[in-house]
Amino acid sequence: MKALRFHAARDLRLEDIDPPAAPEPNDVIVAVSHCGICGTDIHEYLDGPIFVSTRPHPLTGASAPLVLGHEFSGRIAAVGRGVSRFSEGDRVAIIPHLNKPGDYFVRHGIGHISDTTALVGLSSAYGGMGEYAVLPQDNIVKLPNGVSDEQGALFEPMAVAVNAIDRGDLDAGGTVLVTGAGPIGVLAAMAAKAAGASRVVVSEANPARRRRLESLELGYEIVDPTATNFGNIVLGPTEEGLGVDVAVECAGNERALADCIRLVRRGGTVVQVGIFVNPPRVDMQLLVSKAVTLTTSWGFPITIGPRVVQMIAAGQVQPERIITGRVTMADAIARGFDTLARPDQDHLKVLIAVAA
Repeated sequence: MKALRFHAARDLRLEDIDPPAAPEPNDVIVAVSHCGICGTDIHEYLDGPIFVSTRPHPLTGASAPLVLGHEFSGRIAAVGRGVSRFSEGDRVAIIPHLNKPGDYFVRHGIGHISDTTALVGLSSAYGGMGEYAVLPQDNIVKLPNGVSDEQGALFEPMAVAVNAIDRGDLDAGGTVLVTGAGPIGVLAAMAAKAAGASRVVVSEANPARRRRLESLELGYEIVDPTATNFGNIVLGPTEEGLGVDVAVECAGNERALADCIRLVRRGGTVVQVGIFVNPPRVDMQLLVSKAVTLTTSWGFPITIGPRVVQMIAAGQVQPERIITGRVTMADAIARGFDTLARPDQDHLKVLIAVAA
């Protein structure tokens, strides 16, 4: 089968490899339809291995070279004899966190944060940038007829965004600031609207990306965080100018985190989603004196999968609107990875049509 395999930094190859063997009793084999290129994939391409296993992973036994891709949809091509919830031909999206059975965090419904977790497309042999992938049935979510394959490929980042808003404990009618207009930031703004936010402000320093976001007409206020009046723009319309109820930091940027702490109201919540290259400095005195809750969000619990699918099916969220590019397997490196690696690019989400 055709697959995009990571070997080392700047060494991603379209190769012919053996497809997955017959599934284990609890596994399914998915014929991949579409796969998103995630920011994590780009980081691996430029500077990896970061999350990619270089030694056999304790859970999966996989190590580089391996097939990238953890945002994908497809159809079930084969099921193990112990699979009871799915059948061949079912259209599905995938949950990328692979867990050890009986793990403490799995037992408590939060297996995605376990320190023993492996990730499809990073520490497993078969990710979504190959024609076939193999996963446990617990890592599969069925797609209803009203959800397209492209929407299904965006289930994973949409679920990450929904979990971030869940972590912020947003009340209907509340106000939200999202810093960083990458895919997760834009989807977090979308999830905030779906949760009943009355006002959503998205800050983005990259002018090309601001223009791209404005062209999508998603209904958010889009602001430049480097503007001298940035604080006034955010605070002005809030109740008594006190600040937003929830701030969601999706840039992995120290200044953006400082903006969140400064512009959230006293007693509000800051949700840290973005990943930092270096440990950030945090004004703990301001955080404490404002009684701000600083929480974090990583991935998503498996339990919210059906809810996110239903949100997509009902049109409460429209993740497909962030698709700004489509490529085939043949041109995924040149028109996908190399394009997304440019610092001046303005794409939000590029999808690979794996089955094309």
